[in-house]
Amino acid sequence: MTSEITNQLAAAKLSDASPSTEANWKDGLKAPAKDARPQTEDVTATKGLEFEDFFIKRELMMGIFEAGFEKPSPIQEETIPVALTGRDILARAKNGTGKTAAFVIPTLERVNPKSPKTQALILVPTRELALQTSQVCKMLGKHLGINVMVSTGGTGLKDDIIRLSDPVHIIVGTPGRILDLAGKGVADLSACQTFVMDEADKLLSPEFTPVVEQLLGFHPKDRQVMLFSATFPIVVKSFKDKHMNSPYEINLMDELTLRGITQYYAFVEEKQKVHCLNTLFNKLQINQSIIFCNSTNRVELLAKKITELGYSCFYSHARMLQHNRNRVFHDFRNGVCRNLVCSDLLTRGIDIQAVNVVINFDFPKNAETYLHRIGRSGRFGHLGLAINLINWEDRFNLYRIEQELGTEIQPIPQVIEKKLYVYESPETIPRPISNSQRTQGQGQPQDQDGAIARNNANQNARGNYRDARGGAGQFQGQRRGAPQNQQNRQQNGNNPHRNTRPQPAGPPQTS
Repeated sequence: MTSEITNQLAAAKLSDASPSTEANWKDGLKAPAKDARPQTEDVTATKGLEFEDFFIKRELMMGIFEAGFEKPSPIQEETIPVALTGRDILARAKNGTGKTAAFVIPTLERVNPKSPKTQALILVPTRELALQTSQVCKMLGKHLGINVMVSTGGTGLKDDIIRLSDPVHIIVGTPGRILDLAGKGVADLSACQTFVMDEADKLLSPEFTPVVEQLLGFHPKDRQVMLFSATFPIVVKSFKDKHMNSPYEINLMDELTLRGITQYYAFVEEKQKVHCLNTLFNKLQINQSIIFCNSTNRVELLAKKITELGYSCFYSHARMLQHNRNRVFHDFRNGVCRNLVCSDLLTRGIDIQAVNVVINFDFPKNAETYLHRIGRSGRFGHLGLAINLINWEDRFNLYRIEQELGTEIQPIPQVIEKKLYVYESPETIPRPISNSQRTQGQGQPQDQDGAIARNNANQNARGNYRDARGGAGQFQGQRRGAPQNQQNRQQNGNNPHRNTRPQPAGPPQTS
């Protein structure tokens, strides 16, 4: 069906092509360096379409290529032609395969920048995902003259009201805040032709469903509804039957886990977990890592312990002030720090290309959370490593999650091959979104980013713990990332991964 729609779009827009400029319009684009990393079939098993085959606006094409996009991924090939016709879509695809661009590109194409009305609403479950999605909209649509606004809870309502006094074409936000603005008559959604729900399984959970249904009441009856997620529970079917008009269904989930992610577990007692984590930091070559805990209190305590061990560390959870969460997310995304400890706040949709290791310090309770957590590495068909620290109580959850996902999580070996998660050369290391800053983890050992102030960073890091509600999710001295063992550093230079350094014992193994 997508090929037929593509042909129709070609026939409709062929007359708009200008032969004199077709050959050289890409010459002036400032595209980033080509990503030379190998990719898995999650994003390479395409039909061979190019972005030009969708016959979208030249200005949008410029934004796409300047953002580093080369060819559409499978979910983009399936979604974009159908979405451009205005049809409702129900799309299911793995985390990290290009779902965001799959709905952002047709949404931008259908917006009329000359109209001052709000024409698209993109709904997401978390504030961090709202910020990220709005950045993608602005990045791809920077030549279109389209105004994009992000609106989430935890920020001043007055600021949003002021911004909506000017024309806003696309609103990206969380359900509660958008409903508040629409209910007050500040956000006019009467001309909003496109309604997108990313991470739809979460948005249609009992806590969000009533809000989402109220929001739909502010839209015109002929709006387009698009739902995207990696998992679709039964509540999605009832929503589809009630609010969607013969949606085009896309399912690219032949298997649930990303093919580029290698999964291991280490069986440890609770009191051994920090020691095991320290061992992993010493043995693994980490670009950036995300470490998940099951509670906000454990997030703060673990981040403090990691910093006291001498490693750079940020933390983030839902009880922090919003501007502090934003600061942590921005700095980590731009490579300021190597490790991030967090709750399930960042399990959904967050795309940080430099993350190659995810560690479940606390094992999740269900398969859905596990799937979203490990999907923070191995983004867009690349390599990643997921390590789970399992205690006695977790063994039943481990077995159940393996059965539900149809995957096998192997015991961690004494030596993990670097080819499973490490990029071979500096040219293939992922760069942060901001090219002005170099990611600390690029080709360096875990604790090398403390070279500038290695003598006093441990002293500065200890005892400077900031309260999560008032602090910024950081520890003083953490950017220096002091070495854990000064004597070994002096003997072996700045690389603790050299063969001359005695390696600590591996994580405890099962019998």
